[in-house]
Amino acid sequence: MNWNEKYPIVVTCARGIAPYLEEELRSLPFALRGATETAVETEGSLEEAMGLNLHLRTAHRVLLRLHTFQADGPDDLYRAVTAFPWEDLLADRGYFSVTATVRNPAIRDSRYAVLRFKDGIADRFCRITAGRPDSGPARLKAVFHLHWIGKEASFFLDTSGEPLSKRGYRKRPWKAPMAETLAAATIQASRWNRESHFVNPMCGSGTLAIEAALAALGRPAGRTRENFGFMHILGFSDKSWKERLKEAGKKERPSLPFKIIATDRDPEALAAARENARAAGVSGHITFSVCPFEETEIPRGDGVIFMNPEYGERMGDSARLGEVYSRIGDFLKGKGQGYRGYVFTGNPDLAKSVGLRSRRRIPFFNGPIECRLLEYELYEGSRKSKSLPENGPAIE
Repeated sequence: MNWNEKYPIVVTCARGIAPYLEEELRSLPFALRGATETAVETEGSLEEAMGLNLHLRTAHRVLLRLHTFQADGPDDLYRAVTAFPWEDLLADRGYFSVTATVRNPAIRDSRYAVLRFKDGIADRFCRITAGRPDSGPARLKAVFHLHWIGKEASFFLDTSGEPLSKRGYRKRPWKAPMAETLAAATIQASRWNRESHFVNPMCGSGTLAIEAALAALGRPAGRTRENFGFMHILGFSDKSWKERLKEAGKKERPSLPFKIIATDRDPEALAAARENARAAGVSGHITFSVCPFEETEIPRGDGVIFMNPEYGERMGDSARLGEVYSRIGDFLKGKGQGYRGYVFTGNPDLAKSVGLRSRRRIPFFNGPIECRLLEYELYEGSRKSKSLPENGPAIE
């Protein structure tokens, strides 16, 4: 495979994140060819896709489109797969897996389409080489993706392999952790410019504080990860990858002239957050403390206070959490002057208990749960904060 040949690239993301992914792609810079609610299309080579996997913070998968064709049923799919030169991508004793999105009347179960896809690759290798690659469900080596809607089908090289949300640093997830990509997107939506304080009470396993530190340092999101799908494609150069890491490292900041603070009242949560921060290589840039959120240190100056409280899913939660959300409002109003406050929640009724008027209500999805990132002005008058520019993606 020619690693410098240009292909259409589809970068996927969770619902609600596409505007922030578009911002990232423009900044790298990549030209945008189109966007949907869960994907942004651009163009680039496999060599350039390595850079996308390294740097993108809000993306889920980086898919390089290999071939598009018409298929009425599984036989058409099989013929298209067997005609494609997979031997240019895979070693005959290698390993691959296949994922699929299928909506075709001839296919009742997408697993059957995956099986035909795998059979097509295996049969081609048997016909033209001495060996054949193995296959299975694990996405730890080469990964291909089938997208088949109606009669139009495409297959992609999934250059990411496992989802990019799996940064590699979350050693102790703790309770209901926010996905790394969602955390990065909400921080981006807050318009924090990475030059002012970032305060994260109720930090849990530390994902928000860690993502804030990585962004502020200019450290690529994929730096702590050791395995990507592109690493198992013929022609991959470990030297080229290490050179990318080295060049990215030269652009990182050695220290931060402001504070990133993470607190939680649960000592076990703080232990998890510290371990995850160490794995991410940012523990020295985050101040951790065990305390109720009301006792969190708010440094003089400006910045953001970012909170991700429970949403409430069990009987009796609403009354208990309503009181917690009310205390959050008191805390933000009482200690947050000069900052902007952000509360991320999937419960609009509980959000009313904060008791403050939100300036923005930015939509996101945490899995299937529709959520809002609520922004609160926490200073008096109309003074503008130099650390928080007004421009940003469209909101409600």
